[in-house]
Amino acid sequence: MLEPLPALHDPLRPASPFARDLPAGTAFDWLRAGWDDFRHAPGPSLVYGLLIVAISVGVLAGLHATGTIYLALPALAGFLIVGPFFALGLYEKSRRLAANEPVSLGAMLRARPTSTGQLAFAGLMLGLLVFFWLRAADLLYALFFGLQPFPGAEEALTNVLTTPRGWTLIAVGTAVGGLFAAFAFAISLFSIPMLMSERRDALTALGTSFGMTTSNLPPTLAWGAIVVAGIALSVVTGLVGLIVIYPVLGHGTWHAWRAIARNETSP
Repeated sequence: MLEPLPALHDPLRPASPFARDLPAGTAFDWLRAGWDDFRHAPGPSLVYGLLIVAISVGVLAGLHATGTIYLALPALAGFLIVGPFFALGLYEKSRRLAANEPVSLGAMLRARPTSTGQLAFAGLMLGLLVFFWLRAADLLYALFFGLQPFPGAEEALTNVLTTPRGWTLIAVGTAVGGLFAAFAFAISLFSIPMLMSERRDALTALGTSFGMTTSNLPPTLAWGAIVVAGIALSVVTGLVGLIVIYPVLGHGTWHAWRAIARNETSP
């Protein structure tokens, strides 16, 4: 007599070593912690904010001078990718506050990452991702309006906002930009703080950041929304708000990294 076949069960998936089961509201705890770090000796943090505003104004001026101001929005979105790379001193300040060490602008500027060379490599890869993002925006405009000399920022803006072809471009561009943004956010959110405090290679750090982000979607998505809201507020205020918003978000990102990296296991 034939024995019945054993029942089939779905394969058990091992739990992610990065999952921390944190609620979405944890992102506001990171924001409060970032604000607390900012309020302790705010001068050095404000210097970082002023530096970022100066860099942003310089980039916009360069785009205007080269007749590519239409790339301002993708460039602003690309800032979300490279923003963590410029916050090394802010991470150092948060680390020092947590360790009850003295804080000074000099100490923040002299901060030496544990993985110095790999940090530079990660910054290069993130910069290339921003470049590809800008090229994708340029190519999308050419696909919808043809390979012809750029008509100028004012006419290009009119084409995009007042024509059916332009509305379609906005929809497609938003979808493509969303894919870039989601991937870039996932690989950059924790990779820079990780290289700042641990000895890792750049590819491992980027991949681990992706795993940590996707394994903790509720708080990381909420944090991403907070970052986007902060950047939007900075734009509304003519980038003046970035002087405070950037340091607060930088300090908050360090606390996000420490919250999810606790007992973190390498993949």
